[in-house]
Amino acid sequence: MANTVSAKKMTRKIAKRTAINRNRRSRMRTFVRKVEEAIAAGNRNEAVAALRAAEPEMMRAAQKGIVHANTASRKVSRLAHRIKALSA
Repeated sequence: MANTVSAKKMTRKIAKRTAINRNRRSRMRTFVRKVEEAIAAGNRNEAVAALRAAEPEMMRAAQKGIVHANTASRKVSRLAHRIKALSA
């Protein structure tokens, strides 16, 4: 338990920041899930549209430090590759 005033303030700040980060991570995962559902359904046009919406969301999460930049890029790349395989 925090004893000093500054430690108590830090716990409040951390709790607020954690809630924001959780929200951003959840939002990113929702966008990715929409792409994966479209791929699973075999709907290429819907998957492309979902990826276009998901990519900026993933990059924003990387910029905010929710996920590593390379992780976001890797996920976008793999989703794009799976969508490309749908058309073949």
